[in-house]
Amino acid sequence: MTTVTAELLTVPEVMTRLRLGRSTVYDLIRSRRLTSITVGRSRRIPADAVRDFIAHEIEEAA
Repeated sequence: MTTVTAELLTVPEVMTRLRLGRSTVYDLIRSRRLTSITVGRSRRIPADAVRDFIAHEIEEAA
């Protein structure tokens, strides 16, 4: 049995962390630049995916 301790964020929480609008966050999800899962009818983004996205964007900018 594996234990998953990933923090799952809502779209509004990701919007706040990245200081982006709702449509931009959904565009990142749609383009698969930001990993997400669906729980019921809700979209959730692992906190690790947000950190990975930021790290990737920093690498690309360098």
